[in-house]
Amino acid sequence: MAKKTATLKSVESIKHDEAKRKNIPTAEHQSVLNKEQEAPHKIKYPRNTDIDPQLVWRGKDEQDWSDLIVHAPPLYIQEKVHPKALIDDLLRQTKESEYESGMLTPDLFADFNGMPKGADKTEFYAHDQNWSNRMILGDSLQVMASLAEREGLRGMVQCIYIDPPYGIKFNSNFQWSTTSRDVKDGKADHITREPEQVKAFRDTWRDGIHSYLTYLRDRLTVARDLLTNSGSIFVQIGDENVHRVRAVMDEVFGDENFVSIITIKKTSYQETNYLANVCDYVVWYGKDRERTKVRQLYYDKQEGDSIRLYRYGMTVSGEVRALPKDRIEDPAIKDEIRRFKMSDITSPGRSEVGSQPIPFRGKIYELKGNLHWKTNEAGMKRLILNDRIVVSGNSLAFAKFLEDFSHSPLTNVWTDTLTGSFAAPRIYVVQTVQRIIERCILMTTDPGDLILDPTCGSGTTATVSEQWGRRWITIDTSRVALTLARARIMGARYPLYLLADSQEGQFKEAEVTRTVPSSQSVHGNIRHGFVYERIPHITLKSIANNAEIDIIWDNWQAKLNLILKSLNTTLKKNWKEWEIPREADAKWTDATKKLYADWWEARIARQKEINASVAAKAEFEFLYDKPYEDKKTVRVAGPFTVESLSPHRVLGVDENDDLIDPVKEVSADYGSKQSFPHMILENLKIAGVQQAHKEDRITFAALTHWPGELVCAEGRYLEGKTEKRAAIFIGPEFGTVQRADLVSAAREAGDAGFDVLIACAFNYEAHATEFSKLGRIPILKARMNADLHMAEELKNTDKGNLFVIFGEPDITLLPEKDGKVRVKVNGVDVFHPNTGEIRSDSAEGIACWFIDTDYNEESFFVRQAYFLGANDPYSSLKTTLKAEINEEAWGTLHSDTSRAFNKPKSGRIAVKVINHLGDEVMKVFKV
Repeated sequence: MAKKTATLKSVESIKHDEAKRKNIPTAEHQSVLNKEQEAPHKIKYPRNTDIDPQLVWRGKDEQDWSDLIVHAPPLYIQEKVHPKALIDDLLRQTKESEYESGMLTPDLFADFNGMPKGADKTEFYAHDQNWSNRMILGDSLQVMASLAEREGLRGMVQCIYIDPPYGIKFNSNFQWSTTSRDVKDGKADHITREPEQVKAFRDTWRDGIHSYLTYLRDRLTVARDLLTNSGSIFVQIGDENVHRVRAVMDEVFGDENFVSIITIKKTSYQETNYLANVCDYVVWYGKDRERTKVRQLYYDKQEGDSIRLYRYGMTVSGEVRALPKDRIEDPAIKDEIRRFKMSDITSPGRSEVGSQPIPFRGKIYELKGNLHWKTNEAGMKRLILNDRIVVSGNSLAFAKFLEDFSHSPLTNVWTDTLTGSFAAPRIYVVQTVQRIIERCILMTTDPGDLILDPTCGSGTTATVSEQWGRRWITIDTSRVALTLARARIMGARYPLYLLADSQEGQFKEAEVTRTVPSSQSVHGNIRHGFVYERIPHITLKSIANNAEIDIIWDNWQAKLNLILKSLNTTLKKNWKEWEIPREADAKWTDATKKLYADWWEARIARQKEINASVAAKAEFEFLYDKPYEDKKTVRVAGPFTVESLSPHRVLGVDENDDLIDPVKEVSADYGSKQSFPHMILENLKIAGVQQAHKEDRITFAALTHWPGELVCAEGRYLEGKTEKRAAIFIGPEFGTVQRADLVSAAREAGDAGFDVLIACAFNYEAHATEFSKLGRIPILKARMNADLHMAEELKNTDKGNLFVIFGEPDITLLPEKDGKVRVKVNGVDVFHPNTGEIRSDSAEGIACWFIDTDYNEESFFVRQAYFLGANDPYSSLKTTLKAEINEEAWGTLHSDTSRAFNKPKSGRIAVKVINHLGDEVMKVFKV
């Protein structure tokens, strides 16, 4: 027998064809940006000083003397990532012979373009281009202001989800490396390096909660500006600060726009001598509550407490029973009996028509007091015909079956968010449970809407938005967070939901609704939504108004009356319909038993027909969290960009917008507050410069000021027994050092006869990586610990490892016999001051590395990606695509040697390496 051929899955991604974004510069285009575009824009956000009551904290009065002024610098694209292109590259390797025989590969990176024909690609912010999702490194305050002012996103965001640190412990909120979620408070080598994070949240601050509230209010103010009028904002917070967050949000959004506080059961909690706090909270506000977009979500009653209310059962013959206590929550009982609960059938207020006595099963039921029936006499009759009226004490009640509406509306208490939270390993120290964000997004947005998360973390908001077809922008100050989030999204597998605006969707809609498929043309527009599962919502009103029940009853009644008459004649009884026993008497003759069986068969058939009519006439509720899925197709994330604030050096400006001269700052009278360069030099003299190995530390015997343009100090240290002179260059307090800065400083150091240049900065642009020597002058690039960013606000901390050098990657090009090329990452080159040599460490310190195999010097496209860390972002895709991509191809993803690729048409390739601390370095090679 021939072996059955496996059906191969196709790989797709969602496109947002109607959505556009402004064309912004890449890091490579920074030099052609005009001065006006390059300069940060100032945006004013008026303060509302008339709010009463309001929460007051230290410094708030002074802040309210002026408007909130936010600098909005330009954003620059560092990488363009198309996960489908990476998977297609693996598919090509698996089927290499097919592609070499003439199969062409579409250029997926064209998805990033879409600018008007003839438009100049360097006319930034002037043209729209295809939408791509965005991952942005930088302070969320500045990034959000830039999105609003420069890119026209003011009033365009449908939902914002903020998960700020809860204000408990600094290190409980931030992760120092991609390799470990185990962060110990106060441990020097576990302190995160991102200045904005430490500056905003560390619990050793001078102003503590006061700074926290200022931070939060400023960001909420700018976030509100981005929301649509129908938009929502969610802030997840713990019990320590939920009351303060609510007060601040009342101030920013107005208490009239408060929607709800959602209570969430936590995965774990600390033991206490008092009541254990087992809940976190999500505070929900609308920009305009009356216009807020809301999509009702439901949960299955079988999964919640609601099922306990359905304590009665009705047999197929209409017999009512109270369920045994031990079976009230038994889901298997539905196979034996219809579960229902008794619901009040009266309403307040007396009426001549609506308060009439109702005959039911030989008894008259009258209403006492100021009441009326919920429906008229005809409606009550239909409820009786549908077995919906039951006796409750001395009155009547409405039988509400579980299947009438098998789901309950979601409330603001979520105890089920623990479910699945341990299903996937957590990769980030404060990774949010996915179901929480998922519900918030599904409640307030539609497919194609834009979601913003200013607190990216591990990228949960981004991956949830991607799964449900929403556009997303996520922001974080942490390179560690973005490294983890980027890998998570690049390797994720998502279900492909059926679009309503597709042929497959039209067929599915017709199948579900039992109608003829639509003949309208389709365009695959995701804004039309998905095809969703739906549930009937049978109500008292829909039954009472269903005139078809009368027709069905009349059609069956002649037959049933005839059988009943014969049965009563045979047994000499005068039974009414409801009095016929549920079981036949063993003493009856066979003919009598047949009459009895015929009657019950007809009676049950009549009720089934009535029930079918009731179900068909009922309204439906859409389950927005359960769209229909195309099981034959695998979906990966759509195209996204990795961006950052200005990749160049930003000179400091004072309150008069005058440039600050760092040399003058060093030589000035310091007074009560140290200047930034002076403070850096003081710490540098004490701490020295730490290399990758503990024994490799440059310790200065002397450190004195130097009156240079960029070189601000001279340091003397021993290399073996020889004294060396080091020129010290200090980067900006806020900003990034670029290659041009290092070139100028190295020239100055060479002219002055120094032996080495030591640059100290919080961050370097990736393009500065390969610049490690100018002539005879070695250049050491030391990254400064973020604690130095807040020297005025921090208490005394450990001075160890304040200046650490991350070396240059050691990369080898490997030519192949067929003319192709491979790239091998050997590790990272580290300078050893004791010997003056450069030694190459292994690739173990590398989290991931990317190649643009055809670098055009305009954009870095991630055409190949490799992950050397312990986590495997492609694990789910490996399982799904095991028939399409072989093990050998998957194995290359974790290699320090790339897959072979054709020599680039541009003549250049670019290699970007990211270590476990999130530091990025890049080298360009001519091939």
